[in-house]
Amino acid sequence: MTIEEMISKKKEMGFSNKQVAEFSGVPLGTVQKIFSGSTETPRYQTLQALSKVFEKRCVTYFDREDHGLSDDEYVREGKSYTPGTSATKIKHKTLDDYMALPEGTRIELIDGIFYEMSAPTFVHQRIGAMIFNVFENFINKNGGPCITSVAPTDVQLDCDDKTIVQPDVLVVCDRDKIIKARVVGAPDLVIEVLSPSNWYMDTFRKMNKYKNAGVREYWIVVPDEKKVIVYNFEKSSEFIEYTFDDKVPVAIWDNKCEVDFKEIYDKISFLYD
Repeated sequence: MTIEEMISKKKEMGFSNKQVAEFSGVPLGTVQKIFSGSTETPRYQTLQALSKVFEKRCVTYFDREDHGLSDDEYVREGKSYTPGTSATKIKHKTLDDYMALPEGTRIELIDGIFYEMSAPTFVHQRIGAMIFNVFENFINKNGGPCITSVAPTDVQLDCDDKTIVQPDVLVVCDRDKIIKARVVGAPDLVIEVLSPSNWYMDTFRKMNKYKNAGVREYWIVVPDEKKVIVYNFEKSSEFIEYTFDDKVPVAIWDNKCEVDFKEIYDKISFLYD
């Protein structure tokens, strides 16, 4: 859920800033600054807390019967996209629909819904490329079956025809999952580089999809806050938080590979001026 969507739901539901602060645990002053627009890039944890307020209270009845969910269980999923129309919720798109999209269309298919992807920023691209280079060098030096790739690489995550995602960086260690057109099944490691337009998708919807599909390790890089959120799903559902001053170990390789984010930041720091 974007800030704009939260503002809309806040108005629709008649919540005051004080109520949102009480529900979320976010200080009232911070809530006021975010909803007034004076804080343009709120912190990652703040957005998570605010989004959960509206997730728990924004119940929609659209297609709930298709999911076999009760009124209390069905939670609004947010905006979806279908080419040639305004952004509305469209169910039951398939791999065939995805493959029929015009070449170059930036769309992901998640549980039968098309979601539009914004163009990545230069910072976004550079971070992903430098992480990929670390992984590629480690694999070349140490051997083994693992293959790394960057977006746009199609991943048929659940091995069905309802979900195709394009992680920013991925590592697959079972080569039987790789065919000429795409990866079929869960990668071992997935990395997403966050931007203001995709934070909800990467931190909630896709994070849960990756975990449930069998991804072993998931990183969320947050450039604006210079931090890295790391989930090791094989050990815990909790995350470890690193900064851009840290070397982040790769759990799927028994911490023998590390990504030096200070080195990465040094190369892009001029873009933060």
